[in-house]
Amino acid sequence: MAAAAAARRLLRPSTPASVSNASRLLSSTSSPPPHRSPNTNSPVAFDWSDDDADNPATSPPPAMAKNPELPPPYDPFSKKPAVAEPSDPTNLQQIFHQMRTEGLTDYAIKMFDGLSKDGLTHEALELFAVIKDKGAMPDVVAHTAVLEAYANAGPAHWRDAMRTYDRMLASGVEPNAYTLAVLVRGLAASDRCSEAGRYLVEMLNRRMRPNVVTYLSAFEAYVRMEKVEEGKLLLETMKGKGFMPDEEAVRSGTVKRGHVFRGVMNLLFGK
Repeated sequence: MAAAAAARRLLRPSTPASVSNASRLLSSTSSPPPHRSPNTNSPVAFDWSDDDADNPATSPPPAMAKNPELPPPYDPFSKKPAVAEPSDPTNLQQIFHQMRTEGLTDYAIKMFDGLSKDGLTHEALELFAVIKDKGAMPDVVAHTAVLEAYANAGPAHWRDAMRTYDRMLASGVEPNAYTLAVLVRGLAASDRCSEAGRYLVEMLNRRMRPNVVTYLSAFEAYVRMEKVEEGKLLLETMKGKGFMPDEEAVRSGTVKRGHVFRGVMNLLFGK
């Protein structure tokens, strides 16, 4: 609750002066203070010089807005989305245009909200400490925003999502649990179950605990694609790293009918 209160104070300016100050702090191109981290607020250049040269309309934005408007107040523990989702997630040209013109504030809020709801309040506060204390938008927000846009755009862009993640690592930017959860769910929704499973294992290798929505999306994909035996191998690998699925959470997190539900329950719990 302390983490949520701190974030609300930062994102709920009550006076015109505080609105201006918060807008400056949350700007993705604010001038950083001396001796900043090399992985914070650096120019994020998503230049697909090879495969994406023939598709400039969906290339990620080279720069972000200077003075984004703050979104309305929100409750990090509400079941409602922290911010509105794009009306057309497949319209990448429009989404990247909005990133350039409106900035990354909404994406930072979504990341904070996701981390907080998973109980990662310390990580959530660290994220906003960078914004508040250094006046810089963390690079993990920028990279994850582009990754999430590709992940939500549908099966045609699953390679773009993975490529964005690889470029993120190559740039020296460390992902957090929200980043990897977005990648896993996006790949699973595109029926790329093996790739989704790979990043579930990476989460565990990084000592991150995937939430039920994230790991359930991957195992549902294995069932849909009729790759149950591969799913069982993944489960054994994950258990070897200390993972244990929560039956009650799985039952409440999936549709309780149909062959997918029965297949998931059999895969995870032998039922």
